[in-house]
Amino acid sequence: MLRDMASLHDCENCRSYDLKAQVRALNDLIRIAQESVSSLELDSLLQTILRGAADFMEMPVGRLALYDKRNGKMVLRAHIGLENCTVLCNVWTVEPGTLTGQLLRRNEIHCVEDFDQIKDELGDYVAHDAVRSLICIPLVTKRSIHGMLHLYDHIPRVFDKNRISQISVLASFAAISIENAKFHDETHRMAINDALTGLNNRRYFDKVLPQEYERAHRDGLPFSLIMIDVDNFKRFNDTHGHHLGDRILAAIGRVLRRTLRSIDFAFRYGGEEFVVILPETDLDSAHKVAERIRVRVITESRKLLRNQEDPPVTVSMGISSYPRDAACSITLLAMADQLLYQAKKAGRNRVLVSEVGVS
Repeated sequence: MLRDMASLHDCENCRSYDLKAQVRALNDLIRIAQESVSSLELDSLLQTILRGAADFMEMPVGRLALYDKRNGKMVLRAHIGLENCTVLCNVWTVEPGTLTGQLLRRNEIHCVEDFDQIKDELGDYVAHDAVRSLICIPLVTKRSIHGMLHLYDHIPRVFDKNRISQISVLASFAAISIENAKFHDETHRMAINDALTGLNNRRYFDKVLPQEYERAHRDGLPFSLIMIDVDNFKRFNDTHGHHLGDRILAAIGRVLRRTLRSIDFAFRYGGEEFVVILPETDLDSAHKVAERIRVRVITESRKLLRNQEDPPVTVSMGISSYPRDAACSITLLAMADQLLYQAKKAGRNRVLVSEVGVS
């Protein structure tokens, strides 16, 4: 009798322990879901999702890749515990018929408790040879496939069915959060972008210029400003039509995006006028960038002209640089604009800088 009562007491303790463990797991799940839903900054959100899922499943290695439906590729956007060689291989194609493709299509979680038993069957979702077990978690909403979350461990694992069920709930929250963050990014991009050229618009320039000035002033770094204007653009439109004129402006947008670094900013300032902000860039370096832009605009415009004997489109530019040319952003912009005017007056198709700085 005493033995039966002791066994009953042990069972009650086990049930109590299991219940407490489930409550802790649910609290963890709610916390991660709340952190995900509250974030609209995509990169930060992806890292939160990955870290939360890895902690929840107690797995030390993971990666989160977003799916680009335009080309059928996965792009690595967040990772923990990966080897450098794996991080460098950050884009891969989801081939038809692969396990990844099937899981995304079916929105189905897949677990591998020991790689060694099925190594020949594994495909594009293996991070590296050092791991022994994994969970593949699709990130899918009713509207779209967003990506895949992979969690890995260095040892074989037996996965708890309740935890797998709970991580599927987290995946649903994560996918919805990613969809919202993408929509937020797209809305923000549309608000600050010029539709024709794909560049930032004038309103965004008015916000970025003082910010970059403050950063340069605070950190003691140079930054440069390039004002650009298409030469004789009204005459070009009158001769060739506004449709071709729009294609020229779009081509200049492409030239700027391809010529500039990721930290640089390019804006359509208005009409046929553009402006470029080059952080951490002195006057000499900015002049080299401007010359590359000038030459490439000529090359790209020739590709659009029906008659190759027609003169190509050219641009004139004025460059000012902080702190060499001005001590504030307003004066810097005015100087670049004045130099642009002088470049037009001096014959167009040229880049002008001030001969002597004023600071």
